[in-house]
Amino acid sequence: MYDKLEALENKYEEINLKLTDPSVISDQELYTKLMKEYSELTEIVEKFREYKSHKKAIQDAQEMLEEKPDKEFREMLLAEIDEGEANLEKTTEELKILMMPKDPNDQRNVIIEIRGGAGGDEAALFSGVLYRMFTRYAERNNWTYDIIDANETELGGFKEVVFSIEGKGAYSRLKYESGVHRVQRVPSTEASGRIHTSTVTVAVLPEVDDLPEVEVNPADIKVDTYRASGAGGQHVNKTSSAIRITHFPSGIVVTCQDQRSQHKNRDKAMRVLKAKLYEIAQNQIDSSLAENRKSQVGTGDRSERIRTYNYPQGRITDHRIGLTLYKLEQVLDGELDEIIDALITEDQAKKLANK
Repeated sequence: MYDKLEALENKYEEINLKLTDPSVISDQELYTKLMKEYSELTEIVEKFREYKSHKKAIQDAQEMLEEKPDKEFREMLLAEIDEGEANLEKTTEELKILMMPKDPNDQRNVIIEIRGGAGGDEAALFSGVLYRMFTRYAERNNWTYDIIDANETELGGFKEVVFSIEGKGAYSRLKYESGVHRVQRVPSTEASGRIHTSTVTVAVLPEVDDLPEVEVNPADIKVDTYRASGAGGQHVNKTSSAIRITHFPSGIVVTCQDQRSQHKNRDKAMRVLKAKLYEIAQNQIDSSLAENRKSQVGTGDRSERIRTYNYPQGRITDHRIGLTLYKLEQVLDGELDEIIDALITEDQAKKLANK
């Protein structure tokens, strides 16, 4: 690992030098590419330099010990060595994590699908709660979001809602949200005050650009237009602006009726179709690496129950890592970082253990 890190540091310095070259600065495409590479290397190089600094501090203290100092100075040097070794161990673990292969999708935007499962109207209402939770989280990170398609209910929830979130690293944070979210609460329509259990499924897909895995042959799709509609007559168009795209090879059907422009709805629907086709391609790869998938926190399988939101106790439990927090209101208001950070830490630990 040390040799690899030395090579990365050398590369980092080479790129830094190139970025000051006028011929590189004038080539916008090359300059942007080098800046991206430089940015990606910065964290790992800085951590490697921290590692070397701790190592040198230990070596210096050990050399001074060999000179047989007095008792007081010797104790101070031994304390410095203990502290340096603890810092070195911590930095080594951090470097191992930074050196792990990166998920190529981590920096992508995401498309999220939320669908009411068991529980009828109550599940639809909770779909609306989760939609708000994710969009509030996006706002906290200064990301933008945009509804692609929504099937609202009369009570104000969603039978299903599809939306995009755009922001650096959105997928790296939100990919852990795929699965079944379970809610336990007393519905407003329940006269006897009994607690009901309902479920909502969430799928988080990386939004993809034009990649070989997601080429869409125009001959493989059928595009239909129809009039948009919504609960209570909301968003109803007098023109046929809503879009339905059917992809024959996969059987995927995607709809979009949020925009009044047929062209915009078609663009959004194609984004969702490509994300779904990319997911299929990735799942085929993952199935051949099944053992690796098992070692990760959550497989991304939308049938896996990942979390329970218990309203009477103000409790939220993530079943994958056994984490329970008594801050339901805050989490539903978009304070997801504590849960996501814990999931990332556990995921990294499992991957390191299986290396």
